[in-house]
Amino acid sequence: MDCTCRALPRQDVRLTGGLFHARAALNRAYVFSLQSRNLLQNYLLEAGLTQWTIGNSPPGPGGDEEDRHWGWEAPTCQVRGHFLGHWLSAAAQMYATTGDPELKLKADGIVAELARCQEKHGTGWCAPFPEKYMDWLAQGTPTWAPQYVHHKALMGLHDMYTLAENEQALAVAGEFADWFHRWSGQFSREQMDDILDVETGGMLEAWADLHGTTHEQKYLDLIERYTRHRLFDALLAGRDVLTNVHANTTIPEAQGAARCYEVTGDERWRSIVEAYWKSAVTDRGAFCTGGQTSGEIWTPPFAFAARRGDKNQEHCTVYNMIRLAEYLFRWTGDPSYADYIERNLYNGILAQQNPVTGMISYFLPLEAGAHKRWGSPTHDFWCCHGSLVQAHSMHNTLAYYGDDEGYRVAQYMPSEMTGEWGGTGVMIRQDFDPRNSPLPSADDSNAPWEGAVNRPSSWLVRLNVKCESSVEFSLKLRLPEWLSDQATVWVNGERQEPQAQAPGFECIQRVWNEDTVVLELPKTITASPIPDEPDTVAFLDGPVVLAGLCDREIALTGDREEPSSMLAPDNEREWGNWLSGYRTIGQANSLRFKPLHEVVDEAYTLYFPIRTRAD
Repeated sequence: MDCTCRALPRQDVRLTGGLFHARAALNRAYVFSLQSRNLLQNYLLEAGLTQWTIGNSPPGPGGDEEDRHWGWEAPTCQVRGHFLGHWLSAAAQMYATTGDPELKLKADGIVAELARCQEKHGTGWCAPFPEKYMDWLAQGTPTWAPQYVHHKALMGLHDMYTLAENEQALAVAGEFADWFHRWSGQFSREQMDDILDVETGGMLEAWADLHGTTHEQKYLDLIERYTRHRLFDALLAGRDVLTNVHANTTIPEAQGAARCYEVTGDERWRSIVEAYWKSAVTDRGAFCTGGQTSGEIWTPPFAFAARRGDKNQEHCTVYNMIRLAEYLFRWTGDPSYADYIERNLYNGILAQQNPVTGMISYFLPLEAGAHKRWGSPTHDFWCCHGSLVQAHSMHNTLAYYGDDEGYRVAQYMPSEMTGEWGGTGVMIRQDFDPRNSPLPSADDSNAPWEGAVNRPSSWLVRLNVKCESSVEFSLKLRLPEWLSDQATVWVNGERQEPQAQAPGFECIQRVWNEDTVVLELPKTITASPIPDEPDTVAFLDGPVVLAGLCDREIALTGDREEPSSMLAPDNEREWGNWLSGYRTIGQANSLRFKPLHEVVDEAYTLYFPIRTRAD
C-alpha cells in the first residue's frame, strides 16, 4: 500500500524547547513518579501475588491509604487496571524518542511482573480482574467495558515490543491473544455482534497491530471476529449512527479499521474510516476548540448552542480523533487533517493539561463561567489520565513527515529532525524567531530586539537545513487554514516566489547544503460562530482559542466580522517575551482574554453574544 506521507522514526525527531517540550517534560515527570507496585496493584491482586492491606494510619499524605492508586484504579472498580496499559505505551513512546534508560528499566520490570501474573494464572489470562467478567459480557450481564481494559494492556505490550525492544512483552501479548482466540471462537456471528455492542475499546486495532508485527493467522481470525459490522455497515451506507452515541466507544473502532487497512491493504477498511470521518467531522462540525462531544456523546450535526455545559470535550475523544486524523493525513497528505490536529493540540491536549501540575481535566467545559476540574496524581485515574500520558508523549511524531519528494513540516514547534535523503544525512532544526514568537520564549533577557515594536501579527518560523553534502529534495511547509494573508518565504535571505505543487503547502525544491528558511505566517483575531446561533462567537488568535476571564455570559458590541473592533492586545510585553493577552475595547464591561491553554483555575467563558452598534 502506497502512502502519500510516511511517519518518521520517533528517535529521529526531538523537541528542543518551547511549549510542547515543557508540557512533555511535565508528563514525563508524572509518568516516572508513579510506583511500579501501585501501577501493578490490580494485576498482582488478581494473580494472588500480593494482598491488599490497609494499615492503621489514616488517609492523607504519608498514610497507608495514600500509598495506593484509587479512583478508577481502586480494586472495587470494574475497569481497574486500565491505566497500566496507557502507562506502558507512554513509557515506550518516550524511550523510543529519548532513549531514557530509567523509564526503560522501570517499564521492563513491569512487563516481567505481568509475565509472572500470566504464568500464575496458567491459561494465558493476563488481566486485573477475573475471567468471569468476560462470561458476564457474553451473557449480557451489565459489565463495565472489560475489553476496554484488555485493549490498553495489549496496546502497552505491543508498544513495549515495537518501541522499547522488549521481547517478553510480545510473548505475553501472544499468550493473552491465544486466550481470546479460544474464547471468541465459541460464539456465532450474531452472538459476537452482541458482545461488540458493549464498549470494546481498540481491540480491533490491537489485533491488527499484532498481525502487522507477527503475520500470524490467529490475528486475522480475531480481526474477522472483532469486526463491528453493525457500525461499519451503517457508516458505509451513509447513515448517521453517531448522534447521541458515546463517542469514545466508536472512535477506537474506527482506528482499528484504519490499522486493518494498513496491514491488509483491503480498501473497504479505508472506506470505513473515511465514512466515519465524514459523519463525525465533515457532516457534524465542531466547537471553536476543534473538539466535540457533550456528556461524552456526539453532538447532532451543526447543533451546538444547546450542548454547551460542564462536560464538553472529553479528553479521550480529542486524543483519539487526533490519532484518527493522523492516519488520514499520512494516507492523503491533505493539510486539513494537520489543521484539525493543530486546533485540537492547542485547545484540547494543551488546554486540558494543568501547566503547573501536569494533571488532566477530564472535560473542557464550554458553558459560561466555566472552571476546569483537575484530577489528582493518584486518587482519580479517569480514562483521561491514560490518554493524558500518551498524548504528551507523541508531540514530536506530528511535526515532520517524509514523502516521495522529500520532507513535510506538518506542525510548527521547536524541534529537530534527522534523516537521510539519497544516501546523504539531513538535519532540519525548527525554531520560532524570538522577535516574532507566537508564544513566550525561554529567553527572558532585557536585551533589545530588532523587528516588531508592538506584538507581531504573524508567526515567524526559522528552519535551518544542514546536509552532509549537497543533495536535492523538496521541503514542503504547511500553510495553516488560519492564515490572514499570503505566507512569505525567504531562503538564505532571498524572498521566494510562491509555489503550489502541493495544495496547502509551500514547496521549496532545491539543492540543499547549509541553508536557512524563514517562513512568515500572518495571523489575526478571528471569530468562530456557533452554527445554529451565528451571532454568538468565540475568538481565536491564529489556531489558539481565547478565553474571556469572567464568570458569566456577557454580550459584546461590535462587528463579528471584525473582531479587532472589540479586542485589542493587552499587557503585550514582559522582558524578552511577547505575551498573549487581549482586552475588550468600547464595551460596557471591560474583560481580559488569555489563551485557553493558559487558563488554570480562573473562571472563563468562550462564547459571547455579539450585538451591532445599531442594536
